[in-house]
Amino acid sequence: MSRMTLYSSSRRAAGAAPAWVRERGAEPARGPAFETPSPPASPARARLGRDWLLRNRAPLVAALGGLALIGALILHARLAPVPQALTQEAIDTAVLRTLQTATLPSAATKAHEAIRRSVVRVRGYGSGSGKDGEEETEQNVGTGVVILETGRILTNLHVVLGAERIGVVFADGTESEAGVIGIRREHDLAVLQAKSLPDDLPAATMTTTGGLAPGDLVVAVGFPYGIGPSVSAGVVSGLKREYLSPHGKRILTNLIQFDAAVNPGNSGGPLVNSKGEVVGIVTGVLNPTEGRFFIGIGFAVPIENAAAAVGMPPF
Repeated sequence: MSRMTLYSSSRRAAGAAPAWVRERGAEPARGPAFETPSPPASPARARLGRDWLLRNRAPLVAALGGLALIGALILHARLAPVPQALTQEAIDTAVLRTLQTATLPSAATKAHEAIRRSVVRVRGYGSGSGKDGEEETEQNVGTGVVILETGRILTNLHVVLGAERIGVVFADGTESEAGVIGIRREHDLAVLQAKSLPDDLPAATMTTTGGLAPGDLVVAVGFPYGIGPSVSAGVVSGLKREYLSPHGKRILTNLIQFDAAVNPGNSGGPLVNSKGEVVGIVTGVLNPTEGRFFIGIGFAVPIENAAAAVGMPPF
């Protein structure tokens, strides 16, 4: 009787070694290994990356620019030269170089600039000899200086003495009538009040003559022979001088003698120091001839006497 072939109902795993092979400890030969390729990037993911870059382009550019700026600053700080300490010698050298190369205004120029807006032309008018015998003419011309912003003006008494009408012309060209509100004959001084004023009228700065000494710079500003305003500079020649005024035939005392050029028309104008501060009021010139022109000796009333003439306390 023939034997039937028996088959196992269990399935051997694919590729598993037979039992006899496993029992003997042998491993079946394996085929060559193959790498499994990565799947390609999804198109949707790439699109999302591009969209993110587009949305954040401006912040990214700004951030990159900031980083570049910081890097440039760090590089500059490392490469920049170390500043040297400023010494007094270096300062002195720079100042000396400036003084040697720059053109600076003179002391007289600065003094005139400080006083010029306070200087006025003073005119005394009277009846002339016109066809009708009543034509008004200019009889005297002199100078004045504004000492109060309200239009208070100092001048010489002989400039306005006997005038029927007084007119003043300010530095900006404004003309006004003026009246005498005070006189001091012993100092040949008169105080005027202008009836109309220009805008922003500055008053002169006055200072004591206590520190004034022979040799100090002084500047006279006025209208010599009606020409001006004219500026002349000189020095103090002496103090406490006396002078016989040809106008009032009166001896004036305690005067400042100076050598800045002045002539008829300068009377009543300011004599100022190098800072433009008024130290006196020009009152006359000494001349032994009848010409009344300047020969180098002028006189001014100290500002202390002038201040007393307007009721201002002494310095």
